[in-house]
Amino acid sequence: MHDSDMQRLRGGATPRNHDARTIAALTANPGCARRGVMDAAGVDKDAVARRLGFPAPFGQSQFAITRGNAFEAQVKADGCAELLTLLRDRLGLDVPEVAYDDLEVVGGNESREVRHARTRRLVERALGGEGTLFDHPLLRLEIAGQTAYLEPDVIAFQLGGRFHIIEIKSFAVIDGQAEPEQVAAAARQSAVYVLALRRLLEELGADPGRVSHEVFLVCPENFSNRPAATPLDVRPQLAVLERQLARLTRVDQIVGGLPDDLTFDLEDAALPEAVRTVDARYAPECMATCEMAFFCRDEARACGATATLGKAVRDDLGGVDAIGTALALADGSLTPSADLAETAERLRTAARLRREALAAATAAGGPATAESAYAVIPATA
Repeated sequence: MHDSDMQRLRGGATPRNHDARTIAALTANPGCARRGVMDAAGVDKDAVARRLGFPAPFGQSQFAITRGNAFEAQVKADGCAELLTLLRDRLGLDVPEVAYDDLEVVGGNESREVRHARTRRLVERALGGEGTLFDHPLLRLEIAGQTAYLEPDVIAFQLGGRFHIIEIKSFAVIDGQAEPEQVAAAARQSAVYVLALRRLLEELGADPGRVSHEVFLVCPENFSNRPAATPLDVRPQLAVLERQLARLTRVDQIVGGLPDDLTFDLEDAALPEAVRTVDARYAPECMATCEMAFFCRDEARACGATATLGKAVRDDLGGVDAIGTALALADGSLTPSADLAETAERLRTAARLRREALAAATAAGGPATAESAYAVIPATA
């Protein structure tokens, strides 16, 4: 996909940068062409969803953001003095004298190209043994045929010839325990940084294995701002990430089949039709990861898509995309094609078992029911 294509799709708006959260979410649904195109072009999905009348309640509260920024600043103050003390005293690491580099701004220049070039030079130098801490390194990762710049708020920490990602989060660790969902999200994001740093080492001709799969998660301890560090093995998340990225459909192939004048310009009256032009692959899980989820859910409900019932149901139905089709196959009013014969047989068996269960319950003195013999579609799907 050329730069001109991306600019047209964005309607001339400034591209939104990927971060670890968006990449982790993208790999959770690699078959969604809509998200793939919008993310590759840098479209502001949140703004599009709001313009369409389906805003998603994403993002932290201002209080949480302020608290997180304050905690991060505390940990990184004075060249990460508190962090180094934490690594030495609490984790028992033999950390020598350090060299600290902040790559957020390079000589007053905040451009991505300059910051990435500076990151590349310092990492290359570090491969020879120079440098210990790298704050705000700018990394790159290939996403669906396009290069995404990552602006992680992390530190690349070199110890014993290996690099480690240090992820600073503001959620608390109480009595050695943190919310599993928050830890899992941190692990997925850290895995994205590990993979991006490994790809950079590959570009430099170095062994990507020098980037450790063990990251350090730094969080406030108990009800104070005192930081605690915990090693976190992200090998499972890395395996999923690499597998899903490999499966992503190349965006340039998708765009090649779309109208040449397609745009997601927020001021275009045809924005709803433009969004619907690109196929979505909605599932209830999208509600937690994608800004377009409310719009896609409404669209899927309107056409009676089986996707609204969840990935497991959709996959079990073996290619039956519509709920009406599934019900018709179950009651025998629709003759299945050869490829759906097995699915139709399973649906008919499920319908028969349900009828028998309802009849047995009624015969045993249970309450009479006027329910359909088929599954009721959940109103919250």
